Amino acid sequence: MKAKILDINGKEKSKIDLPKCFSAEIRSDIISKVLEAKKIKQPYSPSPIAGNQHSASGKLIHKRKVWKSQYGRGMSRIPRKSMSRKGSQFNWVGATVPNTRGGRRAHPPKIFSMLSKLRINKKENQIALFSALSATANAKEVSQKYARLQGKKIESLPLIIESKFAKLKAKELILSVKKILGKDLFEVALKTKSIRSGKGKLRGRKYKSSAGLLILVGKEEKIRTTAFDVLNVAKLNVVDLAKGGQGRLVLYTENAIKYLGGKFK
Repeated sequence: MKAKILDINGKEKSKIDLPKCFSAEIRSDIISKVLEAKKIKQPYSPSPIAGNQHSASGKLIHKRKVWKSQYGRGMSRIPRKSMSRKGSQFNWVGATVPNTRGGRRAHPPKIFSMLSKLRINKKENQIALFSALSATANAKEVSQKYARLQGKKIESLPLIIESKFAKLKAKELILSVKKILGKDLFEVALKTKSIRSGKGKLRGRKYKSSAGLLILVGKEEKIRTTAFDVLNVAKLNVVDLAKGGQGRLVLYTENAIKYLGGKFK
């Protein structure tokens, strides 16, 4: 399977043999399984000693003729800390237990419940990666992922550009991407960020952003831009290619394709 290599002006320069991973069967079931296993949730919990950092004595007793007895005082049997003392008389307040001021929480969040316990086999992980790469070369999958592309014709997938592209400065790079993608694809390629409508704004989900274009560069190449996501091919994973569904719009440099060809023979 061959693909076109485009120059920085979007014109065909030459052709290259694609690695076998670009013609793999697209297994959306395994991709979704891997994405579920790789979900990251930031663990959070209060300090283990929160609400217990004081010298509160044990439960009070209501027996007669016992030191520190609360017999006849009408006080609850909860741990208390002494505020002041005069002989055998105490001025103390409830502490430690959840129903007291400054006490510990009853059922706080626990870190262990937030750690992912799912594991993925190496072969399944590789199948998911091959499927995600194959989906970037499939026009049907790409148009399904981006709603604005549905019903529009997408050509020359996967998009591969000469390595000279990595040496361009920021403005030249954006102009080059515009020439390569065309008007319809370029609108989708730019990352957008908007404020979410509804109550999700109150629940830690104020903003939502689009996937945009991913530029996959070779192992020794570097591109600095905030307009698109840039990833080194040596750090490639399923989450970058298929988060939210397979078929992400990806622009590969020539060196990135050669690296994939050498790794997945």
